Amino acid sequence: MGHVRQIGGRVMDVLRTVARGIVALARALVRTWRRSLQFRVVSTTVVLGIVVVSLLGSYLYNEIASGLRNDKVSTSEYEARTLTQAVQTQWDNTTGTTAQELNLAALDIMKSTLTPVGPEPSRYVVMLRGVKNTNPTVLDSLESGGVGLSAVTQPLRRAVADDPTRQHTMVSDVLINGRQVPAVFVGTGVEVPRAGRYDLYYIYPMTQEIQTMSLISTAFSIAGLILTALVGAVAWVVTKQVVSPVRRAAEVSERLASGKLNERMPSRGEDDLALLGTSFNAMADSLQSQIRQLEGLSRVQQRFVSDVSHELRTPLTTIRMAGDLLYDSRSDFDPVVGRSAELLQGELDRFESLLADLLEISRFDAGAAALELEPIDLRDIVEDVVDAARPLADRRGSTIEVVETGPVEAEVDGRRVERILRNLVVNAVEHGEGKPVTIHLREGDGAVAVVVEDHGVGLRHGEASMVFNRFWRADPARARTTGGTGLGLAIALEDARLHNGWLQAWGEPGAGSRFRLTLPQRSGHSLTSSPLALSPGERS
Repeated sequence: MGHVRQIGGRVMDVLRTVARGIVALARALVRTWRRSLQFRVVSTTVVLGIVVVSLLGSYLYNEIASGLRNDKVSTSEYEARTLTQAVQTQWDNTTGTTAQELNLAALDIMKSTLTPVGPEPSRYVVMLRGVKNTNPTVLDSLESGGVGLSAVTQPLRRAVADDPTRQHTMVSDVLINGRQVPAVFVGTGVEVPRAGRYDLYYIYPMTQEIQTMSLISTAFSIAGLILTALVGAVAWVVTKQVVSPVRRAAEVSERLASGKLNERMPSRGEDDLALLGTSFNAMADSLQSQIRQLEGLSRVQQRFVSDVSHELRTPLTTIRMAGDLLYDSRSDFDPVVGRSAELLQGELDRFESLLADLLEISRFDAGAAALELEPIDLRDIVEDVVDAARPLADRRGSTIEVVETGPVEAEVDGRRVERILRNLVVNAVEHGEGKPVTIHLREGDGAVAVVVEDHGVGLRHGEASMVFNRFWRADPARARTTGGTGLGLAIALEDARLHNGWLQAWGEPGAGSRFRLTLPQRSGHSLTSSPLALSPGERS
């Protein structure tokens, strides 16, 4: 037992060594690909050459194979027709009356007419009683060459039985000398005196054609390799003449990318490479100018967002106070004025929500969003979200059901996760058409998942990837009934990404939709799978 363990340990060491070698080789190739223009050009040329040679070779190979196959079929049909006519003539001239005499005549026909001479016959023949033959005189089934009566397929037998007056041809494999060989099967019928209809099946192996195609394939492969090698050599010679100036351009580009915007490429002469240098320097001048302009615009934009956010909050606060006053006193107003106060209150709520969402989106765009992580059981968050959404669900006639199998704990930012789930649940209620909404929770494989499922209008093809776009609506003409800003799912997606998680959607028209949030249980970990399925037919 110890000896077996020792051998197993050595095998594992060898496998690990081989794996490390493969990884090192792959990294070296990637590094060379990234650093060497000549290697990229030659590699690309060789790959394209292989593709072109392969496509052309495949086309020619298929055309030749198709021609050989069609020729084999035509030749086989012609020979089978001639043999059948000769066999029928012999049967018409037979004088046998008993089953024994007819069997002897069939053997004679099989040996003298149907069985070819030579150690490797060009055809095999099988004679079987017709499927619809009810004559009381029954002859023995015969075969030549030992292919076996089972070589004849049932579909071919049924085709011959349905129309015995004409030939039926098919190409299939047949077992000859222990190996499968493609062959042409030709089936037809002959009328045996005093015994009824019998079927003849001619089997023509395509052995010669296979050998021919093997020779052609070898020739194509050798010619393709030689041609590819020549193309690669030509590409290497050509790129060698221009690689030095291009490498200089790459070095200057790297310095420009590192922030040294005053770097320029030397340009001498009047050829194409000199034109490259001149154009490169002009591009560098233009980029330097535009980058400086963009830097200035970025600073102006950041200042604008900051100023506008503060400036909008002040008048909005004043408008909110006035709106609240009007809303509280709406019963004292004329009904038309009271209704206007209610509409004003609703639009103020939407405006405040839109402003908050825009500020949140701007923080994501600026990279200023940060997580406040703490261990949380997501069941508590879901319970709070459901309680908050229940009045809306009651108005819509929907019920909200939570399905969970135990604790669902993870290190998350509770505020952001609650915002994600609130958006998903509210959307499910809004688009659920009064049908039940189900929330599934589960943990496993280092991840936690929440799926919010509705059975409403669903999503059309392609909309699952668009629902997270900013201000996107499935139906642009549909008015928002609950004051949505069009940024909820976009913010939810950014919150999920901030957790290094997934937020995915699935839906079908009339079947409802499912939104799945998957988060790692430990901060900084990556996801490989989700404990819950996204679509109903997918296994979790």
